Amino acid sequence: MDQLFQALVLGIVQGLTEFLPISSSGHLIVVPYLLHWNDPFITSLGFTVALHAGTLAALLLYFRDDWFRLVPAGLAAVRDRSFRGDPDRRLAWLLVVSTIPGAILGVLLNDPIENAIRQPNLVAILLVIAAGVLWLADRWGTGRRPLDQLGMPSALGIGVAQALALFPGVSRSGISIAASLFAGLDRHDAARYSFLMATPITALAVAYELVKLVRGDVGAVEVMPLVVGVVAAFISGMLAIAVLLRYVRTRSFDVFVLYRIGLAVVVVGVFLAR
Repeated sequence: MDQLFQALVLGIVQGLTEFLPISSSGHLIVVPYLLHWNDPFITSLGFTVALHAGTLAALLLYFRDDWFRLVPAGLAAVRDRSFRGDPDRRLAWLLVVSTIPGAILGVLLNDPIENAIRQPNLVAILLVIAAGVLWLADRWGTGRRPLDQLGMPSALGIGVAQALALFPGVSRSGISIAASLFAGLDRHDAARYSFLMATPITALAVAYELVKLVRGDVGAVEVMPLVVGVVAAFISGMLAIAVLLRYVRTRSFDVFVLYRIGLAVVVVGVFLAR
């Protein structure tokens, strides 16, 4: 029962923190640390990636109408070798460009980074640093560039920023939203673009770990905790997407900046006390 409860809690945490700019990977390290959870399966990288499958399903379902347009539009652009003034064709290939840096660096560096920076004190430092980046982006971004005017160089830069989320505590959504704000998008378009570009990179990450699972590199799998965690991540992920897209229409990211700093203070305090 304890294992199922922990899987449920971490599934909810994953779904919320994957899309709110507060770092899902950081929380999946910090929460078990703070609560003294040390179940080898619950704290494994395999379970963490399985939870990403739940948030991937949330992305696909929430943005299904977008993807039903973007995938055919992207293929049509290849066939015609032209965007033909179609914003969907252009957006599809902007997302491809944004995915490339994270895909390459993920294959090369994901395991070394995950193994090296799973200490709560290091996660706390990255929580604060990335909070500062988001705070600056929220103030320095002009918010004057429509999404359909985003350029390929800017898309590549946002993709490079997304790759930094390999470091637990940075936050994939947080750093890609910050980069989108620096590129001139408004808060809503920055969040939407971040969610759209999360879909292919998350799918690639899940596929990569599934290959490792088939090869037997991930370890034993506990089926019921896995199912509970994935379902919880899916439901909470759907909620987080909807809430954030509505929230940023009228509000800044300050609450998430303050939360990140507060969590870092708690983690450092507990670390020093122990």
